[in-house]
Amino acid sequence: MHNLRVRLSKFSYPLFILLFFNISCFSQIKNVSADPAQQLSHPQLKKLDSLILANDFGRMTSILVAKDGKLIYEKYYQDTDANTLHNTRSATKTFGSILAGIAIDQGYISSEKALIMDYLKHKEPYKNPDPRKEKITLEDLLTMSSILECDDNNSASRGQEERMYVIEDWTQFYIDLPIQGFAPWQTKPEESPYGRNFRYCTAGANAVNEIVQSAIKVKLENFTKTQLFDPLEITDYKLQFSPTGVMINSGGHNIKSSDFLKLAQLYLNKGKWNGQQIISEEWVEKSTTPKLDAFNDLKYGYLFWLGQFGPEGKKQKAFFMSGNGGNKVMGFPDLNLAVVITSRNYNTRNMHQISHQILDEFVIPTILESSK
Repeated sequence: MHNLRVRLSKFSYPLFILLFFNISCFSQIKNVSADPAQQLSHPQLKKLDSLILANDFGRMTSILVAKDGKLIYEKYYQDTDANTLHNTRSATKTFGSILAGIAIDQGYISSEKALIMDYLKHKEPYKNPDPRKEKITLEDLLTMSSILECDDNNSASRGQEERMYVIEDWTQFYIDLPIQGFAPWQTKPEESPYGRNFRYCTAGANAVNEIVQSAIKVKLENFTKTQLFDPLEITDYKLQFSPTGVMINSGGHNIKSSDFLKLAQLYLNKGKWNGQQIISEEWVEKSTTPKLDAFNDLKYGYLFWLGQFGPEGKKQKAFFMSGNGGNKVMGFPDLNLAVVITSRNYNTRNMHQISHQILDEFVIPTILESSK
């Protein structure tokens, strides 16, 4: 279960100027691994490295940073290296948003306002029939705010993800759920700032992939390869599938840290790679614009988390993929900065706090200082 409800601890470290090296731009090279001879060596980053090596931050496995499309920092830990495939858990839920956007761009789906039941006729009849189910949109799933009763952070929820994993058909599990009710003390969607109520729902996010596959009428893994991975030259990966053989969107796909960095850079590039528009600028903008309040001062777009990181008074806006263990794939538009943090701190109480501290106290202050 993905839990971001943590309080960020604050530590103070001196700031040092970060020097940039002319390492090839992501959108022009095949291999984004930095030349070891050009790796940055600065006291602040050395401090971070020493803390990780001392296991003060648990089981961190990699940190990569790219500024203006140039890889400037790359470190691997826990016996991993540049070729290691990382399981970032729910961070890859965002794949569903990317693939849905490509499907919309190519006309397979009319828009994010499309009704999901139009693409799930093969799942009828479903349990708990209600005319309101026919009005659920793709956007409802992308924002984790549909009317179905599903909340991974509530062990009593009928849609809680652990209940889904013991069912063969995960999409059927989702659309069979009853309508969400709101007790008098709970905030209703119409009372929320964006008119939506956020409930972290793996089952709904997972259903996005079967909806897209139904629309494109080919295996989603093939579509992913030809429309996303091939243009970005992502060749080494391991995808996960549900018991019914559908590429999942609950998380757990494995790719290299450098390839995760490409995905962040793709969105910083407004969907363009090597001069090719992989995904429309319009979809990138929609996906990374707040659609509702999540929790812990975070907002949510289309399966993208939205927040601010850095020292107090100098917080920087970010869109990011996030998964159990504190895994992060991040873009900071105002800095043209991409950051990947991978970790095996799975199911630990401070997993996200650790990654946030690395950003707040090391990475972002160093970048800001270098820009002066």
